[in-house]
Amino acid sequence: METELPVIQEQDITHINVLGARVHNLKNIDVHIPRNQLVVITGLSGSGKSSLAFDTIFAEGQRRYLETFGTYARQFLGNLERPDVDQITGLSPVISIEQKTTSKSPRSTVGTTTEIYDFLRLMYARTGEAYSYNTGKKMVKFSEDQIVEQVMEQFSGKKISILAPVVRGRKGHYRELFEKIRKQGYLKVRVDGDIIDIQPKLQLDRYKIHDIEIVIDRLLVEDKDLQRIRISLKMALDEGQDLIFILENDSNETYTFSKQLMCPETGLSYEEPSPNTFSFNSPYGACPSCNGLGFVFKPDMDKIIPNDTLNIHDGGLAPIGTYKSNITFQLIEKILQKNKENLQTPIRSISKASMDAILYGSREKSEVKSSEKSSLHISFDGIITQIQKSYETNNSEPLRRWAEEYMTESDCDACKGYRLKKEALWFLLDDKHIGHLAEMGLDELRQWLEELPEKLTPSQQTISREIIKELLSRVDFLLNVGLSYLSLSRPSGSLSGGESQRIRLATQIGSQLQGVTYILDEPSIGLHQRDNQRLIQSLKSLSEIGNTVLVVEHDKDIMLAADYILDIGPGAGEHGGKIVAQGTPKHFLQQDTETCAYLNGTKEIALPKKRRKGNGNILRLKGAKGNNLRNVDVHIPLGTLTCITGVSGSGKSTLINETLYRILNKHFFRAVAKPMPYTAIEGLEHLDKVIEIDQAPIGRTPRSNPATYIGVFDQIRNLFASIPEAKIRGYKPGRFSFNVQGGRCEECEGGGMKLIEMNFLPDVYVECSKCLGKRYNKETLEIKYKGKSISDVLNMTIEHATEFFEHVPQIYRKIKTLNEVGLGYVRLGQSATTLSGGEAQRVKLSEELSKKDTGKTIYILDEPTTGLHFEDIRMLLEVLQKLVNKGNTVLVIEHNLDVVKVADYIVDLGPEGGSGGGRIIATGTPEDIIKNKDSLTGKFLKLEMKK
Repeated sequence: METELPVIQEQDITHINVLGARVHNLKNIDVHIPRNQLVVITGLSGSGKSSLAFDTIFAEGQRRYLETFGTYARQFLGNLERPDVDQITGLSPVISIEQKTTSKSPRSTVGTTTEIYDFLRLMYARTGEAYSYNTGKKMVKFSEDQIVEQVMEQFSGKKISILAPVVRGRKGHYRELFEKIRKQGYLKVRVDGDIIDIQPKLQLDRYKIHDIEIVIDRLLVEDKDLQRIRISLKMALDEGQDLIFILENDSNETYTFSKQLMCPETGLSYEEPSPNTFSFNSPYGACPSCNGLGFVFKPDMDKIIPNDTLNIHDGGLAPIGTYKSNITFQLIEKILQKNKENLQTPIRSISKASMDAILYGSREKSEVKSSEKSSLHISFDGIITQIQKSYETNNSEPLRRWAEEYMTESDCDACKGYRLKKEALWFLLDDKHIGHLAEMGLDELRQWLEELPEKLTPSQQTISREIIKELLSRVDFLLNVGLSYLSLSRPSGSLSGGESQRIRLATQIGSQLQGVTYILDEPSIGLHQRDNQRLIQSLKSLSEIGNTVLVVEHDKDIMLAADYILDIGPGAGEHGGKIVAQGTPKHFLQQDTETCAYLNGTKEIALPKKRRKGNGNILRLKGAKGNNLRNVDVHIPLGTLTCITGVSGSGKSTLINETLYRILNKHFFRAVAKPMPYTAIEGLEHLDKVIEIDQAPIGRTPRSNPATYIGVFDQIRNLFASIPEAKIRGYKPGRFSFNVQGGRCEECEGGGMKLIEMNFLPDVYVECSKCLGKRYNKETLEIKYKGKSISDVLNMTIEHATEFFEHVPQIYRKIKTLNEVGLGYVRLGQSATTLSGGEAQRVKLSEELSKKDTGKTIYILDEPTTGLHFEDIRMLLEVLQKLVNKGNTVLVIEHNLDVVKVADYIVDLGPEGGSGGGRIIATGTPEDIIKNKDSLTGKFLKLEMKK
């Protein structure tokens, strides 16, 4: 008997109606979400929030959009699975703004992502004032007569070609253009730097970018030819639209002359500026030395000679390693012998002359053996020269990677990190070039833009009025989501998930779209309480103009400011997936769920009865000067839970992640990442290792799982291999691995699922028909421990496995810690790709807890509460406190006040973000911080601790 799907009345357009959602752990739920309102979806980590918001509502919206394309187009767009849901009605076009950085490309910046830089390029192209980079004087425009005089003087007695540019940096075959030029009587053109004859039916590759100039005249510059030169230059200026090139035939150098801009003293000419002149992603604006990246790779002496007490024979020169009988070592030996040194001489004792020759090369030829019977007379290029040549080569990727190991990134000397060619940086407005604006903090940029019109001429004001208005509007949107400390030059790849999400949110607000469903994933990540209200106002402004805004969020302020709240639970994983509470904030607070209890104050994370003083040892970092840090000295008491706080952009990540962590990582593990500038560090002798615990996945493939990550699966396999039946059959631990041949099901290669390719439909994963999803072959599954096969064990929840392995100490100890960190609902063999960031972090923490440690470890966590519910935070804090109770130090960068209030010690940075930050405002216990009137964190912490 067929069951009828529930049908929603068509007139209900006030809600998004989701019926029978079963994606991941959702329990066939029905949800009615009010449209054109700010709706928060909350619940424990792993309860099914993202499954509802992203994997059901967004996935269906995206699938419907793709279905509007034809079959032919869809095969190029990839396939989208239909979410496991009965029906969704009332769904408008969906835009998802997730916690993913916009782009990892070094060419993508905050300015390019938000299009603010595009408007600045337009403003500089239309109103910028050009200055000569030779004299610093303002450029002037010349008449035709002045250009003639300049050519006669500069090229007297030289052979030149007068060229008129007609195509610049555009694609096309240009067959009709060549025919037109031929009919005008011209015989030659210069195409992409080469002068060629115009043949009938001449055409170029239509998919490549071309530069084409007409060769107007070729002649020797003499006084008697003045009239001819005058006529040719006039024709060239007409054809080239006031721009001509003079090619000096002997040197092959090209000079630009324009009726537009020229230096009055040196005759230096600039092309008429266009927006591309100021684009570092265009060949017409990018610095030629760094190709518009702003940085170059240079050989790093610290990487080439990591230890100068070693000799060359034993590997003192890292790029060539220890001694080998090859030409390189023979040449180095010959260089050393000239100064009575050898390969056994410590590098620090080798003379400067010898080291310079070894590193930079020598022209002097030496005889070396190329084989037993033959020899060569060759000179030595030098180690550094070889590294540079290998890096610049385009035909060998392994060679390039080898060179990169011994190089370090540094600012380009030509453009000083501004990414643009020299000419572009000499167009000024109010004595600032476009590179200066890209380096400003957004709050500083806004002030500059506001004051700019007063400093412009009436004509410039007229041209720039609309551009400045648009710029101010876009900068304001970014300021309203708490990003005042960012600069336009900041690479997109360096932004946190929350920052990139808020940038995309600001861009969407600026687009003023209506009738859209926006889905956001924790936009408050990395945001200080001070900026929360501005973010809430931005979200509300989206819903007020007629959009539905769905926010997956745990932040109290955003929840209470929402129009409607959905709480998914009651637990996580298979214990979740149900709607446990919903309603307006007022109605929601009266309900009885875990979330409601934390919001209405009936449940809270308690303050510790006593704050730790530490073990008496202190880690001191002195003179930290990276990014916006202002010569900061920081003291961290060891054996404590220490919190680093401060508004967004105040310098927390620079101080801890980019300075302290890198110093410790280099000291304990010889890591190559260079710390930011600092003066000194003291107290390293009191530590024996540093561990960073982030929310990155514990594995990138579905084959990774909690059991393999914490190493307990090896012991489970050993246990199964020790069963008498397994011994009789000769099974070894490898037999019970689903990654190698032998015990696994070969039909699905141990995956349990098979991929079925559907030509024009989404690929489908189906259960393997041979092993029925159990991953192993029949013989392997016959081996049982306490009545359970290896497949049954992988399908156990951690909660169940804790009881099952209670009498196997080495397995029990590791699984017990997973259970203690609140992951009892996760299955031992659950795919790593299905774990949330918070769950992955707790798996890593449990691995640390299960180790027998020395109590001298420092753990560094950057915003560990990301994606965590109040109850998850309580469990996380219990784990962190256990680590500290063992004598370790836990250092946390955090905005969440539930974590900050239980810390033993706080270091508060500020007072503002960007250039207004970088100083330590307050240090001490939470009680000390709330007494400090300069601390913004203290102000909000005081309110939290009063509750």
